[in-house]
Amino acid sequence: MSTPARKRRTPKDELVPLSEALEELRISRATWYRWRNHGYAPEARRTPSGRICVRRSVLDAFKDELEAA
Repeated sequence: MSTPARKRRTPKDELVPLSEALEELRISRATWYRWRNHGYAPEARRTPSGRICVRRSVLDAFKDELEAA
């Protein structure tokens, strides 16, 4: 039995550390957590090493949404 092929992430779907995401959004960490508590921030995940990261595609979509508003 063969193992299923692993899906490769496209470069656009890289994981962006939270610190870089905050710089791109030009917001503070406190603002990030306030937005997250209100359900407004983009989905973030904790890596096995404990870092919080956001997928590039999710961050870009969130930034587009902010510009449209």
